[in-house]
Amino acid sequence: MNQLLELLAQPAAWAALTTLVAMEVVLGIDNLIFISILTNKLPEGERSRARRIGIALALILRLALLGTIAVIVRLTEPLFEAFDHGFSWRDLILIAGGLFLVWKSTTEIHQSVDPDAAPHVLVGQKATIGFASAIAQILVLDLVFSLDSIITAVGMTEHIPIMVIAVIVAVGTMLLAADPLAKFIHANPTIVMLALGFLLMIGTTLIADGFGAHVPRGYVYAAMAFSALVEGLNMLARRAQRRRLERHAQTQAQGTDQLPRQTSN
Repeated sequence: MNQLLELLAQPAAWAALTTLVAMEVVLGIDNLIFISILTNKLPEGERSRARRIGIALALILRLALLGTIAVIVRLTEPLFEAFDHGFSWRDLILIAGGLFLVWKSTTEIHQSVDPDAAPHVLVGQKATIGFASAIAQILVLDLVFSLDSIITAVGMTEHIPIMVIAVIVAVGTMLLAADPLAKFIHANPTIVMLALGFLLMIGTTLIADGFGAHVPRGYVYAAMAFSALVEGLNMLARRAQRRRLERHAQTQAQGTDQLPRQTSN
């Protein structure tokens, strides 16, 4: 405890903590979008509980990975070489997670575009999924995102307590934002397609990272922010158009009500 207090008394430690919290929150957006989309397919009474369990698993995984820093560091050591690139366990995990994310987002997009597809076309043709299946899928992506997050954190600071605090704060932020984000996505169908596009892009980025072609996350999140801004403008335009149509309908209704009175006069 005294060591932690001494560490937090250093300005460099606060700078590292602030940077790590911001990084963990940004990296958690990917996980949160996936959890929101997946849990929205559950029966309404189970959605919030599934989100809490999914985020709790993310916290447990990240804290467990922090407890095995020595093992995590060795995960970046090459196991074999192919295509002029030395593949490590981290690369293989990122590729597997990216492929899963690409498959899942592609399947969800196909379901949204063609909800009446034949059963042999889609694996998950039902509108809902099982609770255990949702938790298992969340756990898979939690592992991939947690591993990527922890390896990045290890490269930024050597102080484990700072990493632990950053993870707890970031996951707490995810917990607070989970239900509002999921409800917003559920209430706006076009947002679902945009979010699935984000997941498809993130999955492709994970695969590229696994093959050694690192894509700066800043570019990815800038593209996501720009797309979200455009979709926000579209939502405002649709809302304004809907209000104009409602006012026009009310004006017509009032004019129709006044016609009989003018005729009688």
